[in-house]
Amino acid sequence: MNSQNHSRKDSFQALKSLTQDQVETSQRAKTFRGKVIVKYNKIAYLCHLFGEDDLLINTYSKCLELSLRIQAAVEAHDPYFREKRNAAGKLGLSSLQKITASLRMLAYGVTADFMDEYVRIGESTAITSLKKFTRAIISIFGAEYLRSPNGNDIARLLAIGENRGFPGMLGSIDCMHWKWKNCPSALKGMYTGHIHEPTLILEAVASYDLWIWHALFGMPGALNDINVLDRSNVFSELTQGRAPAVDFYVNGNQYSMGYYLADGIYPSWTTFVKTIPAPQNNKTKQFGIHLASLSLSLP
Repeated sequence: MNSQNHSRKDSFQALKSLTQDQVETSQRAKTFRGKVIVKYNKIAYLCHLFGEDDLLINTYSKCLELSLRIQAAVEAHDPYFREKRNAAGKLGLSSLQKITASLRMLAYGVTADFMDEYVRIGESTAITSLKKFTRAIISIFGAEYLRSPNGNDIARLLAIGENRGFPGMLGSIDCMHWKWKNCPSALKGMYTGHIHEPTLILEAVASYDLWIWHALFGMPGALNDINVLDRSNVFSELTQGRAPAVDFYVNGNQYSMGYYLADGIYPSWTTFVKTIPAPQNNKTKQFGIHLASLSLSLP
């Protein structure tokens, strides 16, 4: 454990120095339309505010570890992302530039020509990088992440759930609204719900370690969790009798169907365990607190 913490601190210090030297310089200032714009280092600023505590170190070191893992895997899978020299001997675009452009287009929905100022990459190269990046991610990680759990996964999830006080638990299910900034005017009514602006809904099922093995994305924002569940295929294998066998005991009683932790809006099915809306005693209050600590909460 100590060696792991030291490695994370080393990764954090490397990331901090990288951002200071190569990304942003806190002492550099620019003038734009008569105003002085000072660029600052986000990580250095957070360290100044909160100190280099374990939470900050773990958060950014994990992000760095994940980013480098994706970069290495994509580079090894597709030679397109490897940095090469042109006929003049000048180095071309790095894999970080191509992957960053792809991730920003996927995450923020920006156009390809928006990336030229941020990562110095052309429109056609950004589009090609996006296509190749998505194919590489599916090819590399699809067999592990983009699938339903098999028998071994079910056994692992049941063992983890039992150790955490919920035997038979397979994960948590929840929905989130993803803002659709460039929604066409003709579709705004259908995609506008309680957030009062167009959104797309993502339904996800995740385990305790955020292994998201079910994702349904694209439902109109005017729907709620129940409407999305009616259109979801999360229980299709179960209804057709092809789901992996689940067998567990609670208070001496045998059960053959796993369940998911869910919010109160979900229907009262045997496959859902929901918190108690108005707990009246310490037992029900403690159950609600323990359930909330394990549930997936999507923003």
